[in-house]
Amino acid sequence: MEALGIALPALGEAFSLILTLQHIGWLAVGVLLGLSVGVFPGLGGIAGLSLVLPFLFGMDPVSGLAMMVGLVAVIPTSDTFASVLLGIPGSSSSQATVLDGFPLARKGEAARALAAAFTASLFGGILGALFLTLFIVVGRPVVLAFGLPELLMLTIFGFSMVGALAGRSVLKGLVAAGLGMALASVGEAPAQGSSRLDLGHWYLRDGLQLVIVGLGIFAVPEIISLLRGDSAIAAGARLGGGRLGGFLDWWRHRWLSARCALLGVAVGVIPGLGGSVVDWIAYGHAVQSSKKRDTFGSGDIRGVIAPESANNAKEGGGLVPTLLFGIPGSGSMAVFIGGMILLGYETGPQMVRNELPVTYTIVWSLALANILGAGLCLGMSRGIARLTLIPFPLLAPFIFMMIAFAAFQSRQTLWDLCALVAVGILGLMMQRFRWPRPAFLIGFVLASQAEVYTYQATQIARARFSRSLGEGLEYVFSPIVIALLMITIASVWFGARQARGIKDTGTHTGGKLAPMIFTVFVALFSLALLADSLSIRALNDKVFPAVVGGFTALGALILLARMTRLAPSHEIFHDGEARDDAPPRGVWATLAWFVLLLAMTALAGFVIALAVFLVLFFRLRGRAGWRRTGVLTAGGLVFLLVAASLLNRDFPPGLLQYYVSLPWPFR
Repeated sequence: MEALGIALPALGEAFSLILTLQHIGWLAVGVLLGLSVGVFPGLGGIAGLSLVLPFLFGMDPVSGLAMMVGLVAVIPTSDTFASVLLGIPGSSSSQATVLDGFPLARKGEAARALAAAFTASLFGGILGALFLTLFIVVGRPVVLAFGLPELLMLTIFGFSMVGALAGRSVLKGLVAAGLGMALASVGEAPAQGSSRLDLGHWYLRDGLQLVIVGLGIFAVPEIISLLRGDSAIAAGARLGGGRLGGFLDWWRHRWLSARCALLGVAVGVIPGLGGSVVDWIAYGHAVQSSKKRDTFGSGDIRGVIAPESANNAKEGGGLVPTLLFGIPGSGSMAVFIGGMILLGYETGPQMVRNELPVTYTIVWSLALANILGAGLCLGMSRGIARLTLIPFPLLAPFIFMMIAFAAFQSRQTLWDLCALVAVGILGLMMQRFRWPRPAFLIGFVLASQAEVYTYQATQIARARFSRSLGEGLEYVFSPIVIALLMITIASVWFGARQARGIKDTGTHTGGKLAPMIFTVFVALFSLALLADSLSIRALNDKVFPAVVGGFTALGALILLARMTRLAPSHEIFHDGEARDDAPPRGVWATLAWFVLLLAMTALAGFVIALAVFLVLFFRLRGRAGWRRTGVLTAGGLVFLLVAASLLNRDFPPGLLQYYVSLPWPFR
């Protein structure tokens, strides 16, 4: 009651600030900036907030906060466009949306998928703001209750989603997740900085970035697949159900949306997890709670509603540790704290104590920004969905352009593009042999967190056990850990049980050799990681990759042993290239276009290479006339240059730039 007595006057003062024309105007500016940044795959909230930081100097503090909150709130909404329409994860928090959103677009139901996603985003954002309103005064003990064992257990719960997303073969899913963890282990160890399987190269020493892995595993295979077919994204060139249909879909599954929004808030509250895992947990919950899961991954609207509900709700949860303790819940929240410092605010308990009206202004600006952003996206959804009716050879070069630009922002080196191609080839192979790519990405995303939490929790547990057995057990097996452990066991059990109930959709085989060669590659890579890890002197740096490499190699070898005993017609030998309806154009000949762009970039720099690439592609592959080629090339270049200028981004240089001094954007 005392907390309520403090909160009500602050809420009244906050609403008086929010409903001013000035505040709404700056909030709208932030929303428009967020929508503009969100449509670029791979940029996300960090790039958007970095864009507005220079403009915060001298601004009215409340107006500056409105602009930042507007931007942060709508990026998880606008990144849905790329995920649904192009099959490209718009950001780390929209990877799961691709699994069913893009198949819906290919069926001609992009407008329906977008409308359902934006409605779910709106609902999740408002629910997150409501939760934050109630939690911001009374939630301090809950956040403080999460220590390292609890964070580690929550990460393990994230891994349990592999069982829900593995398809019929749980073993394949586990090995795929292990492969993702093995790839994440490459580079400098977090404990004592030992090098792990980096081949002596500085780029690999820093490890692979999530944006490159996400684009390579999901975007590149889908682009190649569509380009080989020479058709529009939407088969049959139709648009299907629109905004009303999407809203009705959300209403039918409103309780699923509510549960996933609460999951999003809960995960967002915990510092360090953020958007990289919440969409997978929500998607896994949707699969596990469904009586019929065969349709997931092939265009089930629930696979769009669940992650989108959680994504926007997690922004409200993420503000809890940010505002209450000054602990950023994600990368974008870290930049948000920097912006608040520029405006004269210091996050933490003192802000809630001394600036409670401003705190609630941030909270309800978040809700209002979600309403504005979702409304704008809903209004644009049917028009933008018409992109799916354009012949894909006319869209593909622009998509290549966007993902190359997004990948380069990882470390701003040409090696970013090389890594994108390499991971893209891995994604193509996983798609071809039906290895669960979501399981791989879960393993990659959670590996570093699992290693860090394991190392830190182990160090503290040793100290406590050395003092007394009871103190050590109390630290390791807290009530929250036990509860999460029970939930994780239930999740694994349900995932394994439901995997047996998935119907086989038919096998397309061309023999045993190709699938077995890929499985051998997985085993050899895992064994290489194991051997490299055993050579490391620092114990804390070798244990995690050695365990990951060992178990992944063991799983791959068991898979190989099963392959030797099974008939070639078994589903484990699925080979997409042996299908009767396989696209006529070869995968490698199609991928060669992307490699050509990379090679020309290495020689002449990205802008010059892109201009030549667009002309060649439209003329030779798209069979466009010179006039259309000129218009499309000029339009693509102008769009990219304007966006890069506004975002203050550079382009990959080539050999030419090292010998000749050129002005921007050619330098």
